[in-house]
Amino acid sequence: MQALEVEHLSRVFGARKALDALSFQLPVGAFLSIFGPNGAGKTTLLRVLSTLTPPSRGGTAKVFGYDVVADAVELRSRIGVISHNPLLYPDLTAEENLHFFADLYCIENPQTRIDELLEAVELKHRRLDLVRTFSRGMTQRLSIARALLPHPDILFLDEPYSGLDPHAADILDSLLAQVRDRYTFVMVSHDLDKGLELSSHVLILARGKKVLFEQRGDIDDTQFKQLYRDTVGLGVS
Repeated sequence: MQALEVEHLSRVFGARKALDALSFQLPVGAFLSIFGPNGAGKTTLLRVLSTLTPPSRGGTAKVFGYDVVADAVELRSRIGVISHNPLLYPDLTAEENLHFFADLYCIENPQTRIDELLEAVELKHRRLDLVRTFSRGMTQRLSIARALLPHPDILFLDEPYSGLDPHAADILDSLLAQVRDRYTFVMVSHDLDKGLELSSHVLILARGKKVLFEQRGDIDDTQFKQLYRDTVGLGVS
């Protein structure tokens, strides 16, 4: 079984094709980094794969064998999502937020799991504080704990490093290193160096189309960055 099976996937918004007949397969345990300019379809792809946005007709997407439309309810318990929106309740405490999501996922003995995750994201000392008092970095760290709660099979990360201070970024690096062998990852990133560092597979999108999909070892950094410049038309710093 593949972690992802994407076949001729399209998503149209009015006259604009956000995704245009996209096809690729991703093996279980891979780390896919997705690159492309604004409007390339990166976030739309993540939203379709995580059942948040339905695809247009004529294509399919499966996550661990679950169709993102027909099996959406079953699939949601097997995925974790970390995005710009932390999906947290600001007027609940950190611990109350995690208990709320633990109830949604029907997690047995949730306190043990919550304690473990709060320790991992270095928020145990703020467990009883309201989320609206948290910094951006702290909120993102709690969002990571929320996503990891149900032991998902796959994690979707939409610019997870955006807005993080260096300490929070180091914590995220450490967390990803700790769980790298347990999950499949799909990450949207504008940071080529970070995305390449983490990836086992890379995907470049432009105007909703696949420009490149390769295993990381099949293309070196110089080739990749040159291809990115040539096909996407963006400079790389």
